[in-house]
Amino acid sequence: MRKILVLVALICFSYIGTQAQTLDEVLGQYYKATNMEKLVKVNTFYEKMKMTMMGMEMPMEIQMKRPNKFRTETEVMGKKIISAFDGENGWMINPMAGGKVSELKGDELKQAMSQADMEGELYNYAQKGHTAELIGKVNTDGKAAYKIKLTDAGGTVKNYFIDASTYLILKMKTKVEAQGQTINVTTNFKEYKDIDGVKMPGKMEIETPMGNQVIEIEEIKFNVSIDNSVFARPAE
Repeated sequence: MRKILVLVALICFSYIGTQAQTLDEVLGQYYKATNMEKLVKVNTFYEKMKMTMMGMEMPMEIQMKRPNKFRTETEVMGKKIISAFDGENGWMINPMAGGKVSELKGDELKQAMSQADMEGELYNYAQKGHTAELIGKVNTDGKAAYKIKLTDAGGTVKNYFIDASTYLILKMKTKVEAQGQTINVTTNFKEYKDIDGVKMPGKMEIETPMGNQVIEIEEIKFNVSIDNSVFARPAE
């Protein structure tokens, strides 16, 4: 009898544990932990940061505006590399490559479009044309985490690892095309901060075969005034 009761108890615990690990449950806890309810009401977003790579420090600024506008500026050796998406088209100015305005295409355009997603691609993923699958609970750098495989509308696969305790994203792994090669990229999200009630990472460590990068967030502002002209392609 006792063995039967123990078996029934184990089955029940297994069932409850499985139910707690559904995709909707994990994502719901993630939305709650980050306060996605407040973030979706943010209309504009400004972020100032510092990127360190190969011993060099490069100031960066990001500006975003709903519904899907994005602009980033990175200062390299006193010159600014600008990348932007105006909601329909992407463009770039790279002084290291002549300094002329060029159109973003292929993977560069896909990356710009994904960056224009203020809440991130896990939020309302199906409405954005993505698919997601909960792979299960795994160990990530000594922490229990839920692994979610997301395939975006363009077919790019990204594996997210959500802390099983805090329900904040620990890391994301994907493959990107760079200089004619497919490379593995791992982004580690650290030092989360409370920004007007929204949890956001204060530091990101990016690992690639070509070298690592560290991005440290210096300032984040919500609902600042940003004119649409900021995202428009300049005349040549």
